[in-house]
Parts: sequence; C-alpha cells; structure tokens
Amino acid sequence: MPSPRTVTSGPELHSPKQPAEPQTPVQGTRRASSVDAPSTHHEDGRLGLNTFRRAFSRVSQRASGQAPEEAWGLLRSSSRFLFRSLRRALNDGPTADQSQATAVPGAAHGPDMPSRVMDGVSQRSSTGMGPEELEPKAGKSVADLIAQRQLLAAFEQLRHLETRLVAEKASRTFEQDPTGFARRAMDVCLHYDGLAAEIGAVVRETLGPDGVDAAALAELARVVRAEEEAHPAPPADGDFLLTPRRWRQHWEDAVRRSAQERVQLAGAGEAPGAAEGASGLPGLLDELGGLVRRDLQRVQREVQPAYAAAGFPVWEAYLRAFHAAVAQRLQELARDARGCEQLYVLLHWVANVYGSPDFLGTSDLALPAEPLPPLLAPEVWARLESDYASSLETKITSCFDGILQLEQSRWAASEASDVLQGRYHTPLSIDVHMLVAQQVKVSGAISAELEATTLRICARALGLFVPRFEKVCLESELLSEPHLGANINACEELRTSLLARFPGTFEELEKPLMVATCNFQKRLLQGLQRDVQPLFKVLCTRAWLTQDVLLPLMDKVVAFALHLEHVAPPWAQETLQEVHRYVIREYLAQVLRPRDRFRGIERMTASQKMGLEAQAIGDTFQGLGSEATWLGQAIPCVADILGETDKDNIQRHLETLIGSYPDIRQDHVLAILALRRLGRRRNQRLLQHAQNLLRVAAKAGGSGAAVGHVLFEEIEVPTSVDLLITWI
Repeated sequence: MPSPRTVTSGPELHSPKQPAEPQTPVQGTRRASSVDAPSTHHEDGRLGLNTFRRAFSRVSQRASGQAPEEAWGLLRSSSRFLFRSLRRALNDGPTADQSQATAVPGAAHGPDMPSRVMDGVSQRSSTGMGPEELEPKAGKSVADLIAQRQLLAAFEQLRHLETRLVAEKASRTFEQDPTGFARRAMDVCLHYDGLAAEIGAVVRETLGPDGVDAAALAELARVVRAEEEAHPAPPADGDFLLTPRRWRQHWEDAVRRSAQERVQLAGAGEAPGAAEGASGLPGLLDELGGLVRRDLQRVQREVQPAYAAAGFPVWEAYLRAFHAAVAQRLQELARDARGCEQLYVLLHWVANVYGSPDFLGTSDLALPAEPLPPLLAPEVWARLESDYASSLETKITSCFDGILQLEQSRWAASEASDVLQGRYHTPLSIDVHMLVAQQVKVSGAISAELEATTLRICARALGLFVPRFEKVCLESELLSEPHLGANINACEELRTSLLARFPGTFEELEKPLMVATCNFQKRLLQGLQRDVQPLFKVLCTRAWLTQDVLLPLMDKVVAFALHLEHVAPPWAQETLQEVHRYVIREYLAQVLRPRDRFRGIERMTASQKMGLEAQAIGDTFQGLGSEATWLGQAIPCVADILGETDKDNIQRHLETLIGSYPDIRQDHVLAILALRRLGRRRNQRLLQHAQNLLRVAAKAGGSGAAVGHVLFEEIEVPTSVDLLITWI
C-alpha cells in the first residue's frame, strides 16, 4: 500500500496570484486510488469531480473498452441529484454567508476567494466520515473492488457508507460544513456510477470472444437485486442518495447496446464464423443470420442459466435486443438496396430466413409472451415490395426480349424443330412457363400480395409479348412448316396450362393467344396453297381429260398432312379440314370457270373423271383423318349435273346440292347450268326452282356459315357472255 499522505478535506483551488496558505490536516490518512495513484503530492490537494471522473473512466475503459462519455453520462445524472439535494441541505444548514461560500459542491472557487475560507471548512469537516472511509487502510478500496469485478462487495461497502452518510445528514452533523457533505456524497455517487459502468462492461463482454463468465453474471444479478432491495422507491424527502439507481434498466440498456455492437460486426470481417469470400448483400445477410443465431444459442445455453437464480428475463431481453438491432441494421440496408436482385434478397431474408421457425436451429427456444414487432416497418416493407415489383417488371420484359431473340437465332440458323412426345417443340413454351412459375413462386414465398402483383406483371408482360412474337414470326421468311407447327403448339400450351394453373389472372391472355394461333395456322395454309395453286389451273381442260394431274396435287397434300401429325390435335384436325375444304373449293372454282367447253363425249368423259377424282380426294382425306365428311357431295353433284343424260333428273341433283350446301348462291347455280346448255326455258324453270329452295333454306335459318360449313360462298363466279345468254 502506498505511504499515506495528508490531503485536504475537500476540493480547493487557489488564485494564481495568491500563494496557498498552510493546510489543516484531516483526521486519518488516505492512500492513493488503486486505479489512478499519483506518485507525487499535488500541491493544491484537489480531489474534485474531474479526478473521480478520470479515475472511473479509466476503470471502465480497462474493463470493457467503453468510451469515457458513457461514464460521464452517469456522472452527470448523479450530479443533477446531488445539486438538488445540496440546495435543500443549504436551506437547513449554515447562514447565508456560508451558503454563498459553498453554493456548488466540488466546483472551483473564484480567484478572489481566500483560501482561509476553505481551510476553515476543512477544519469543520474533520468530524464524521472522510474519503478514507472509501479507501480503508485494511482491505481493498471500492474502486479496487469494482476493478476486480467484486461487485457485490463493492456495493455492500458503498451501501454501508451511504447509510452512515444519510444518518449523519439526518443528525445535522454537516450544518457547519455543507461542502464536506457534498464532497462525500459525490464520492458515493461516483463510485455507484463506476459500479454501474462496470455492470455495463460485464454485459458487453458476455458475448465476446473470451467466453461467458458465469460467476460474474451471477454476481451482477445479485448486485442488481441488492440495489433494488436497498432502494425500493424514491425517498419522500427527495434525498438523491437513497434514490433508486435503476440498474435493472441499466442492465437492459447494456444488453441492447451489446446486441447492437454484435450486429454491427456482420459485414465488418470481425464476426466469428464469417463465411470466407462472402460478399455483397447475400453474404452480409448470411453472416448476420449466423452471428445472431450463434449468439442467441449461446444466450440460451450459457448466459440464461447464470441469471437463473436471480430470475432475470434474460432470454426475452436478449431476444428483443437482437431483434431491435437486426431491425435497425436492416433499415440501413433497405435504404441502399437497389435492383431486383438486392431487393429480393432483402425481402427473402426477412420473410423466409429470419422469419423461419428454424432460424435459431432448435425448436425449444421459447418465444416472448408478447409478439415481436415487425422486423421492417410496414411502410418500409411496402416500399421495398413496390420497388421490387417495378424492378421485376423491367426484368421480366427483358427476359421476354431474350426469349424472342433466341427464337430468331434458331430460325436464322435453320435449326429443325425438335419432336417431343410426338409434337413439334420449341423452347418458347418451356421458357415462358419457367419464367412465370419461378417468379410467382419466389414472390409467393415472400407474401401473398407480392405473389398477386407478380402474376399481374407476368400476365401484362406476356400479353405484350405474344403480339410482338406473332408479328416477328409472320414477317420472317425463314419459318418452315415445323417452326409454324411448333409455334402453334406453344401457343396452345400457354393458353391451356396458364389458364388452368392461374385461374382469374390470365383470362385476358386467351384472346391474343388465339389470334396468334389462328394467324400461324393461316400462314401454314398459305404455304401449301402457294405450292398447289398452279396445279389446279390444269383442271377442266382438254389436257386434263387425258392426264392424271390430281396425283401430284394430292402428293403435296399428303406431305403437308405429315407435318400436322406433330401439331396439337385440335389445331391439327382443324387445319386438315381447312386443307380438305380448300382442295374441294379450288376444284369447284376451276369447274365453274372452265377454260374449255365440253360437249358430247368430252362432257361425259369430264363428268366421269370428276366423279373418280372426287372419290380419290375423299379417300385421301379420309385416310389422313379428316372429319369434314360434309364436303363429299359437292364435286359428285356437279359431276352428275354435267353428265346427266336425263335432263329431268338435273332438278333432283340441284335439290341435293342446295340442300347440302345452303351457302350456294344464284350465280353459282347459273354457272353450273351453263355447263350443259339446256335451253332457255329449262334453265329458267331450274333457276326458279333453285331460287325457291334458297328462300326456304334462308327462312329455316340454315346458313352454312352459322355451322361452319362454308364452301360456295368463297367461290367467285365472274359474269360472262355465256351466263348472260343462258339467263336470256
């Protein structure tokens, strides 16, 4: 122990122009502070506020690395109580002159104040407890006990001194020396504040790399309980010495500060167990989650049992503290989050990682009695979802642009369409399905509202993409029959599967998909028509009578129909029937606009040839699977009229023709009758009968177009001289 030295009984400052007078020694001796023991004697003998502030700041810094400002905050709090109590003590104490001389305890006196006044105060304060009570000759000082983490012993000693000081104040011992009371009360308050700072240091070190000191935590809990029992409520007279120190609240604040410091370690490269090479927001959040998980598991496994005897709500306090700290960190990250990926990573981590029941790695960790507040404020969450939706819409539009570019590159490279499960296949359908399903799935994992928003975005983007895709396809000269068939299949898959999987969202998409499919089908038929149209021009010529010009035409039809085997059934059948109707319609158009007029044997030969070719056409399409059986009567009826030897039977053939094809018009009947040269009267009679049949069919509402049976309506018959002559 350092040799004792004589000190003044209170802080005393001398004027720089006036030499200090001899000091009166105080009863007893005091050794230098175990924390800040100067080796030389201070000539002015000050032991004021700044001295204790420096001493306890160094204790706190050495123990926990806390900044002096935290201890100084505690000091200011105690000082306010001290000044209020001192004013009350002065009102009951010495005269006004003495009160003026000692108005502010521990404060420096002005340069004109004689040192003899402070000497007198020192002499009057020689009775009662002095600073040596805080640093006894035998044993350890309170500062030493605090520095050595003997918190309970330090508190008991401080409590004993506090009790004595209150008793002496009550016995009016300090009526003649209020400054002495203030000085000693300040000593007690400063040591209390030092003890509180050490409690914060213990809490701060709990989750540090040195491990949990269970004994220190248990003693901390006992000290807090002891202080609550010693100061259960504010005293009625407002004495600051007996005011509750609220160390439990201080402990909770320390837990919150500790959690904030721990959470800030994530991303700083200092967190234990940080993943190597983790970078960016995903790496930071992974690191943050691992740190919080490990710390809370450590609290449950090591920290909570240490406080168990004192009944501290350790788990709930740490859980709420870490929750608040993570919320604060996420608020900072949310302000800087940009782009679809970062926004999704943040939303996903909050909703599915941190919000997962398995986040802490064990199911036996109890949740607090009151639910935790949202990790992100509702307005912040809504803003993040809105920003994510905007970014997602841009991203999805870009993805559709990429899909279109891939399709165009496939056409340019003349890549043949794959056949998957018997159908022409293009990656378009799979790409769109995967894009929609993936975005909806990940959004649905965040919230139902975001899932609905994503569905609307996908439907809107796809609704804009389909017409663009259709336009590019129809303008391209590189598409072959397999490519068109694959596009038809893709549109059909999108129409059926998306509507079935997401009812109520993609209904508006059905119309553009149907339009695109019909246009692809039309483009497919136009390719066939360009190939076979020249072959029809040979029909109904004298060369036709002696040649088989139908065979090459039907060969092209059969080759075309092979492509339809790899098209979705409803569209394949519809396309095949359309080809069937086209062949019959073009055949009849050539018959009704003959290049050569047949008479006699030629007319009979033409009639027979038409019958045979009609049978061949019907058999071919039946073999291909066409269900348009209603087309089978058209060519045979005209052939029968052309080759009928009994002119009276022509009326019966007309009745069959008009009954089978109610879309036939009067000019068609005129063109058919013109093939026979039946005479004016017979033609008029047959035409009048045909008109009556057409009127009856019209009244019955049997329009061919209404049931999809349109044939003659699309055959144009130009008015010719022969027709006029026949009509006359």
